[in-house]
Amino acid sequence: MELAINYSPAAAKLVKKKDLPIDRFKCPDWPWMVEEALRLKPVAVHFTLSAGSGKLHETDWELVGRLMEQTGTPYVNMHIDPLQKDFPGIPLDTRDPAHVQLVTERLVQDVGAAFERFGADKMIAENVTYYGPDNPKISTHDKTLRPGVLPEVIRTLLDETGCGLLLDIPHARIAAHYLGVNEREYFASLPVERIKEMHVTGLHTLENGYLQDHLAMLESDWPSLDWVLERIHSGEWATSWLLAFEYGGVGKKFEWRSDPQVIAAQVPQLAQRLNGFLRM
Repeated sequence: MELAINYSPAAAKLVKKKDLPIDRFKCPDWPWMVEEALRLKPVAVHFTLSAGSGKLHETDWELVGRLMEQTGTPYVNMHIDPLQKDFPGIPLDTRDPAHVQLVTERLVQDVGAAFERFGADKMIAENVTYYGPDNPKISTHDKTLRPGVLPEVIRTLLDETGCGLLLDIPHARIAAHYLGVNEREYFASLPVERIKEMHVTGLHTLENGYLQDHLAMLESDWPSLDWVLERIHSGEWATSWLLAFEYGGVGKKFEWRSDPQVIAAQVPQLAQRLNGFLRM
């Protein structure tokens, strides 16, 4: 299992000093950033594609294929993200079976559009967050419909399209929290036998109670990762080709969460866990 971290100026400086034990940088599908990161390390491209909007026909598929070939990224990822704005009239927390069916059909249709171009063996779908209807901090971008995080919907999507699972660990923890279900039971109910890639970050509870990911790992975050790795090692779950630490980035939005001290301390901890996992 390879280890990656989000490309950031802070991480790049540590790589130049040979102080960062990573295999790849993780980059969005921005050609300029991919080129910049490739000067230092191999790159895993994380595509900004979402299933559920019905707008995948606008995708530059030639660019997707070109970036995969340029970097050796083995999968086209797609976020399972049916947003409320794309389903007018459906409540965020809907439990209506007709709504669940509609969302499922849209997701299958969207993923199928990419399947026709790349094949099921090159496709992975990522579980996303869900914050419920009463969280004052959620933006339009975060208003994912409840059916989009239901394990049965995700399983149907993967069964009908044949694609793999990109297991985002903090996303699953957030979804479980706001669904009001046990975290580990939620994980286990996902199609974990189809894991191809994984993401991890710290999960912080802000002053208003809002759960925020893409932050430094806390002591309370490591047990979730360790438990996931144990399930993989035991053979209960499928093995991932990559674990990406989604911390840091480029631009003002990420400056405050690209602390070089955090990167220098926590990447070796992740590498040590993966090395131990491989030796087990």
